[in-house]
Amino acid sequence: MKVALGEYPHAQLELDGYDVEPVEVKPIIAAYRRMIRDLEFDVCELAPVSYLMARQAGVPLTAIPVFLNRRFHHEDVQCAANSGIRVPRDLEGRRVGVRAYTVSTGVWVRGVLSEAYGVANQKITWVVDDDDHVEGRVPPNVERVTDGRSLGELLSSGELDAALTGNAGTGRAGAPRAGWTAHAGVTEGSYPLFPNAEVLSADWYLRTGIYPLHSVVVIRSDLVERDPGLPTALYAALVESKRQSEAAWSAIPRLARQAEQIGADPIPYGIEANEPSLKALVRFSRDQGLIDPDFPTDIRELFAEGDYR
Repeated sequence: MKVALGEYPHAQLELDGYDVEPVEVKPIIAAYRRMIRDLEFDVCELAPVSYLMARQAGVPLTAIPVFLNRRFHHEDVQCAANSGIRVPRDLEGRRVGVRAYTVSTGVWVRGVLSEAYGVANQKITWVVDDDDHVEGRVPPNVERVTDGRSLGELLSSGELDAALTGNAGTGRAGAPRAGWTAHAGVTEGSYPLFPNAEVLSADWYLRTGIYPLHSVVVIRSDLVERDPGLPTALYAALVESKRQSEAAWSAIPRLARQAEQIGADPIPYGIEANEPSLKALVRFSRDQGLIDPDFPTDIRELFAEGDYR
């Protein structure tokens, strides 16, 4: 079984009855497109929005409710030094950079801006410099960088009014497709849209129960058809890996900080524990035109049949 998962201490997989062959892909984002377009792996970490879009497109993948990575997003919007942006609705009519329109960070950020602050995302020009994993769902207010400059360069020059940070935007040096070097991603001279981001993120979580998902584990559907017990076994194995490695993953600074923000396990697995987040992910993706209006609203339909206690 070829398995492509990120380098998490809680994702060390051993599975009875299977010879697990880990495949190293750095950054793990580079595996997403390979899985969706070529079914290159048997089990793979995938961006959750890409998974919804792949299901919509009929790609034979199914998921288990294991979410290896989580993060909040109020801190992700950086404004250009002379943009004059002070409040979220100032983004309307502006140019905002994001690696690709359908990256999960972009979907979560647009969902927060819309639902919490009344921002009309269709009034923003979204500037991208990479391809979407699943193509064909990009709205007309998306513009592609064609001269090879990075989003960080465009933000520094003032040609972007704002941009997302990290792998979803300016936090990348080198080609956007694969093998890039990650860096802090805060462009010199820029400033955060939300200077009190951690407080706002915690408040948003307490009011909504939404804790943004940033990865989901998927399996090739033909494997599940051959072995219907595989989803349950894979889920149990990853739960056990998380239990055994708690000292290591709980010491990761970002996860430790998020545990304080939510007052609970910072990487919860299962369907019920993640219901508000899953429903928000489907809602945001549907509202932004990435999945059809009739996409199933029963979140249990997103996952293979199995025992996920």
